[in-house]
Amino acid sequence: QVQLVESGGGLVQAGGSLRLSCAASGSTARINAMAWYRQAPGKQRELVGGITNGGTTNYADSVKGRFTISRDNAKNMLYLQMNSLKPEDTAVYYCNAAYGPFSGNYWGQGTQVTVSS
Repeated sequence: QVQLVESGGGLVQAGGSLRLSCAASGSTARINAMAWYRQAPGKQRELVGGITNGGTTNYADSVKGRFTISRDNAKNMLYLQMNSLKPEDTAVYYCNAAYGPFSGNYWGQGTQVTVSS
């Protein structure tokens, strides 16, 4: 069992920056990868980006070059640095942790990010 708690969401103006944090607890030793997802009203939840224990990252095309995922394995923390924010980035952002294929998959409660124009 893994518990995830997101923080850092809020209201920012277009072009601004925001950093989200995710604190993991529980059976964190079994986590192989973590990721950020987001869901806007009326839309499917989508992958923003992910990171493995070794530090390999991947990003959705819509955020590539603007967002950066980092992970502090010793502190069980996941971060999402968001720069050059756009109104279309407005969504609830969720932290995700997975043990691997066909294994545990855990979600936080989400944090709201609103970008005004």
